[in-house]
Amino acid sequence: MDLEFTEEQELLRETVRGLCERHVPYSVVRAMEDDPTGFPQDFWKQLGSLGLTGLLLPEEYGGGGQSMLEGVILYEELGRALAPSPHFGSAVIGAGVLLAAGSDAQKREWLPKIAAGERILAPAWLEPDGGFRPRGVQLQAKASGDGFELRGTKRHVAFASSASALVVLARTGPGETDVDLFLVDPSTPGVSLEQSFTVSSDTQYEVTFDGARVRAADRVGAAGTGWATWDRVLQDGVILLAAQAIAGAERALEITVAYSKQREQFDKPLGAFQALAHYMADSATTVDGGKHLVYEAAWAHANGRSVKRLAPMAKLFACDTFRDTTAMALQIHGGMGFTVEYDIQLYFRRAKAQQISWWDARTCEERIAADVLDGDEPAHFRVVDA
Repeated sequence: MDLEFTEEQELLRETVRGLCERHVPYSVVRAMEDDPTGFPQDFWKQLGSLGLTGLLLPEEYGGGGQSMLEGVILYEELGRALAPSPHFGSAVIGAGVLLAAGSDAQKREWLPKIAAGERILAPAWLEPDGGFRPRGVQLQAKASGDGFELRGTKRHVAFASSASALVVLARTGPGETDVDLFLVDPSTPGVSLEQSFTVSSDTQYEVTFDGARVRAADRVGAAGTGWATWDRVLQDGVILLAAQAIAGAERALEITVAYSKQREQFDKPLGAFQALAHYMADSATTVDGGKHLVYEAAWAHANGRSVKRLAPMAKLFACDTFRDTTAMALQIHGGMGFTVEYDIQLYFRRAKAQQISWWDARTCEERIAADVLDGDEPAHFRVVDA
């Protein structure tokens, strides 16, 4: 595995970092907290105009045709800056679902506009009292006329108010994986949105479907294949979430090191105290290890190798590292670190949110263990969702 980035890849990093510095400084990050939209429109337009919304999409649909390595670079910079945007849900997961299972008509209609940032998709997956496995999907899609009628509730739908369409996972039968994917216009009668408020103050919605009707043509993929498509796309996507988390941890450590050199107690800087210095040394070691694990997963994906184990390993390790690093950082900052004036609390709150989002730690551990023990998920190992 070659750990050296090319000149073009380093230029991509410089471009994204400069973009974040100009458009999403911490003042903007704070302003977007609990905002109904949740991301700055000028920043999103710049991502589109520079081809970054379509970075990972095929060139035939107006994308950049880049690999997971370039995606990791993009997400490292978004993670360092805490940049709020619907990029992951729309340009990674939503577009990935269409690429994997969408019809030619759906791809032609949606992918070029997603690549340009002109349309946004918002995945609607998790439900009240539901888990991360297929049984957690209980929203019903019942055949009705020439389409389907949706009834149920989705939670943690990021940026739903800005979405051109929701990518909805819905149950179509009694079998464990009888789950389909549907594109649903959020303005459809029977669809209602209510903003949720989270520990990270990001923009999420609870979406209720009360007899909302969708056309058969709005189903993505063949009947009963939705869960397999979703699982495959999300497996690749969590590598980017890992990159985002480990870069956030690295930046939080940088902030803490700088603070420890400036803040004095007993007439010497905090960093001069051995116990605190060791905390930061341990964090630096863990962050560096996490970065290499993320790069290995991205390299494997870019070279057509399996990421079945590497992807959940990267997500688990990076998000745990982010959480642990920011917790250590707050201890060194002391009580002041929890105040809204300090930047470190922004990282601390988002670290916890990322740890439990998309795949949580338990889900990652189960996937890793299944691959370690059997190379697949044995029946006796399965955990039944509520």
